[in-house]
Amino acid sequence: MEKFKIAGIGEVLWDLLPTGKMIGGAPANFCYHAKNLGADAAIISATGNDALGAEIENTLTEKGIKHILNHPDYPTGTVSVELKNGIPDYIIHQNVAWDFIRLGTEALNWIKSADALCFGSLCQRSVVSAEAINQALDAVTDRTLKVLDVNLRQHYFSQLFLEKSFKRANVVKLNDEEIEIIGAMFGLSGSQDVKCRALMNLFQIDVVALTMGEKGSLLLTTNEESFVPVPKVKVIDTVGAGDSFTAVMVMGLLNKKPLHELHNEATEYAAKVCTFSGAMPSF
Repeated sequence: MEKFKIAGIGEVLWDLLPTGKMIGGAPANFCYHAKNLGADAAIISATGNDALGAEIENTLTEKGIKHILNHPDYPTGTVSVELKNGIPDYIIHQNVAWDFIRLGTEALNWIKSADALCFGSLCQRSVVSAEAINQALDAVTDRTLKVLDVNLRQHYFSQLFLEKSFKRANVVKLNDEEIEIIGAMFGLSGSQDVKCRALMNLFQIDVVALTMGEKGSLLLTTNEESFVPVPKVKVIDTVGAGDSFTAVMVMGLLNKKPLHELHNEATEYAAKVCTFSGAMPSF
């Protein structure tokens, strides 16, 4: 099987949970699982010149994840997680290092030879990191899978930036809450699968993945459609499950597997991640 080269650009951070801190960030999670699936994967991000940043680098190294990081004069990113009546409430702090990602020669060289580039909507909340993502998208080849992870959090998204991202992606992953928000933004009506199909047609997207939690997931291509239910497992937490799903899907697409086969594999793998604690479990 061919060894593919993967790039993820965006946030790497600490989730500050009541039980302690845990490394996270969707692009970093994606790269971890792509690496576990046999890819050469690198996370391109930024950390601060502080203890938390050094700890992120050490943790990424321990987990075998290649990291290409710049170090702006801002603190390492954190997300505060509080439980209110048992329900988690997230505060994603601003003006942190991953808001100031800049691409150096090493990052650009990696991106230019990548088979897939995963980027998200959250990291585009800042002008600097949004420009770095655009620079990365300019650097990839025509054969590169450009994977947009729609990640609508708090108020950190806009129709303008989403529209630009949809136009540049050929693979899009989003969830059932996000398709409703996007449907309202772009005037897409009908059931969720109809809205996904309309989104594909509007922006000439090749593949759309819609995850619906315990209700299963849907994969759409121009000519095919696949629905797979979620297997029953003992869930520890669902952190990073969507990112692991994306990683398996992308690897399946690169290996040109049949849609339903790669969909089943992505679903089984993501379910397994849910039986562990954290987004980067050691299987």
